[in-house]
Amino acid sequence: MRPRLVLIGTGGTIAATAGDARTLTGYRVTQGIDAMLAAIPGAAEVADIRCEQPFNVDSRDLTTARVLRLARTIDRHLRDPDVDGVVVTHGTDSLEETAFFLHLTVRHPKPVVLAGAMRPASALSADGPLNLVNALLAAADPASRDRGVLVVMNDCIVAARHAAKRHTTRVDAFGADGAGVLGAVTDGRVRYAMRPELPDTAAFSLAGLRTLPPVDIILDYQDAPAHPYAAAIQAGSGGIVVAAMGNGSLSPAAARGCAQAARHGLVCVRASRVPDGPVTDAADGPIAAHALNPLQARTALRLALARGMDRAAIHDLLRQL
Repeated sequence: MRPRLVLIGTGGTIAATAGDARTLTGYRVTQGIDAMLAAIPGAAEVADIRCEQPFNVDSRDLTTARVLRLARTIDRHLRDPDVDGVVVTHGTDSLEETAFFLHLTVRHPKPVVLAGAMRPASALSADGPLNLVNALLAAADPASRDRGVLVVMNDCIVAARHAAKRHTTRVDAFGADGAGVLGAVTDGRVRYAMRPELPDTAAFSLAGLRTLPPVDIILDYQDAPAHPYAAAIQAGSGGIVVAAMGNGSLSPAAARGCAQAARHGLVCVRASRVPDGPVTDAADGPIAAHALNPLQARTALRLALARGMDRAAIHDLLRQL
């Protein structure tokens, strides 16, 4: 029996076009997922594919409500015995945020694969068609089961836990020589080199999750001011993630701002603006993000606050993720 996949379109560069084949910026989302699939030679031959389009937007326009809707849509299809896997097309600007959210909330043996593009469909050497075909191949391959949420871009298969956009324009923006590269799709063949360590279940259930508390990310730097922390408190934020220096080092203003926020009941987390390396625990002050970058720490903290976790439980959670 041929694999049975659901292809979910959400928009992004992979679904965008511009007026000139040389134009790589300034494009608009114009293509629906059905038309996109029909336009790619051989894509429909990979599996029996059913398309769904919950929305069609640039990923910079994604909201919490839309991401929750997407997660529930994926979860519903994974529970269908007539579905073997799910592929999601997504804009690259915020793909890593959605991927990490799904990593924390959707856990099923069946594969979930996200794909996007760095160049619009109208561009010379557009990367979207091959990325989509490779994502379909990965989702259809039995070897992709029990590997968690995956991102397939530029021939690489990347664990969602480690997916991060590392370049603003190049087609190898995701996963090239980076952490979390599990394998590759080469000449239509899916090849895995490793399997990620995954907990038995998702860290957070989608059941009853209707919204997420606001959490701000504040960049720290030399001579940084304290007013962003006061603004977060005044705005009613539930927490703050500091994109701190080095190993989570805080400027004097950041330390004062976090202390003030904590007195108002906000949970503060120290991540790092440095791309690689963990943030270790400190004797006092904000909770360490450990191996999570600021975007991931924000997602985890929002989910933790939504579930009513206290500071000690959040500390243990971030250390495990």
